[in-house]
Amino acid sequence: MTISCHACRMARRLAASTPDGRTLDVYQDGPEGGIPLLFHNGTPSSGQLFRPFVAAASQRGLQMVSFSRAGYGSSTRNPGRRVADVVSDVVAALDQLGDPRFYTLGWSGGGPHALACAAMLPERLIGAATVGAKAPYDAEGLDWMAGMGQENIAAFSAAVAGDAALRTLLEEVGPSFATITPEKVAARLGNLVSDVDRSAISGESAAWLAEVFRESVRNGIWGWLDDELALVRPWGFDLGAIDPPVAIWQGAQDRNTPLAHGEWLALHIPGVHPHLLPEHGHLSLGVDSFGRILDDLLTIAPA
Repeated sequence: MTISCHACRMARRLAASTPDGRTLDVYQDGPEGGIPLLFHNGTPSSGQLFRPFVAAASQRGLQMVSFSRAGYGSSTRNPGRRVADVVSDVVAALDQLGDPRFYTLGWSGGGPHALACAAMLPERLIGAATVGAKAPYDAEGLDWMAGMGQENIAAFSAAVAGDAALRTLLEEVGPSFATITPEKVAARLGNLVSDVDRSAISGESAAWLAEVFRESVRNGIWGWLDDELALVRPWGFDLGAIDPPVAIWQGAQDRNTPLAHGEWLALHIPGVHPHLLPEHGHLSLGVDSFGRILDDLLTIAPA
């Protein structure tokens, strides 16, 4: 089966089965036989692959793989999931593709899920990178919401209050994501995007963001709800137990994930390789520097 979108390549799409009977919507593209680069997209999100990212990975001999996390798109919901629970889904997807070893990269809300792979799959993971990743909600010494845009403060405050409060909020905003167009992405993200991020939302990137937003809520707000709840609850793994090489990429002009999150992660992950960049924001860092991030990952974690 193949899929297409304005900013996506024609990609292989398949349904992977999990041990507990769920299915995952998996996307795969790139050179046959290439080491997988498992991409964890943000919150809300789905698994469609961004054409420039696939091209950059392919140039480096990597095959991009992504899947819609549980509850997003066509992936079966897993109510009450923790961040750590993504690991069994990762294993299910990679096993179905026949790939034993892999790299991973997590952007935004996908960052903690990439870190879960680093902590829990050291025998399979070669190396990991995060871009604008959240720190744990209970991170000691971190004022977790300080510096976030108002949209995130509202969403995470509701998540802390509980399922009902968050569901009420997401049911209000979800319909605007279900019909979003590329031209409306920057406005819908509101105060979460700085000027440097706003300039990065155009052309292919705006089309891809609109596509993954629409797909993320195609069957409701459940994946989004479960993502937000998982981020503010215990993640289910120990950052201090991470063994594979990890690179932390963070922009100082990030209103989605403030710089302090990247600084905290850089201090609490063993052997981490931090890249704290004053000129970048949340979106500009990934869009403008994806090739640079991959080059660094392949350097710190050679296959």
